[in-house]
Formats: sequence, structure tokens, C-alpha cells
Amino acid sequence: MARRRRQETELAILSAAAHGNGPNGLDVALTALGALGRFDREHAAVYFQIVYNALREPMRRALEALIMQRQSEGKATFPPFAQQIFDRGMLEGELRGMLAGKRDALLRLLARAGLSLAEDDRARIEACMDTETLDRWVENVLGAKTTRDVFA
Repeated sequence: MARRRRQETELAILSAAAHGNGPNGLDVALTALGALGRFDREHAAVYFQIVYNALREPMRRALEALIMQRQSEGKATFPPFAQQIFDRGMLEGELRGMLAGKRDALLRLLARAGLSLAEDDRARIEACMDTETLDRWVENVLGAKTTRDVFA
């Protein structure tokens, strides 16, 4: 009986990895993740990571949002390893959003200042992953005569 439950759980994990991005992907992933309690912590963590890594970004965000909602309502709890992955995903999403906002502000300020960007300068801004650098460039726009002044 225990062997059969384990096999069924492993099939649920494989199903979530294969179909987690489909029309019913959220339900498939939740079913698989709900079955992880049948495993020891080490196996559950590995299987959880397999399912999570198989999901594309939109489905990951939907899963994270649903899990956070259920946790806030007290309807679901997840082991610490799973919560750390969700917390890290949320932080990474916040950082991506912050960087995008800073890049957008910089590009708008450059346009307002009448400074036209070469393609390589635009690519440099889009590739920048450091908030302090973007902040410095935003501040440098004030009083800049050329784009070289901005990137100084």
C-alpha cells in the first residue's frame, strides 16, 4: 500500500512537471505539491524543486500568489524549504520590478533632457542589474550636457 501511494505521488510530480503550464496547470501543480507530505523532507524538497523549476514564470507567479493567499487565510502551510523558495521568488520579482522602474525613469529623464542615446548606451541601461548604478545615472542626468556625463 505504501509503495503504491509513493508511486502515485511520484506520478503526480511527473504530471505537474509535464502539464503544470497547461490550462489546468495550477490545479495539477497544487495536487502534486499537496502530496509531498508523504515523503521525507529531503525527497519532498527535491520533488518540490522539480515541479517549481518546470513551471514557466506566469504559472510560478500564479502558484506563489495562490499559496500566499491560502497561507494568509490560514488554509495552507508549507515546509520551510518551500517557503524559502516562494520568499526568494517574491524578492526577485520585487527587485526586477524596481530595476525596471529605475530604468524607465532614467530613459524618460534622458528624453526630457534632450539627450539621445546610442544603441549601446540603451543596451547598457537595459542590462544594468545594480540599483545603485541606476540611481547614480538618474542623478547624473540633472545638469548633464551629454550622455557621457550621465554614465560618468
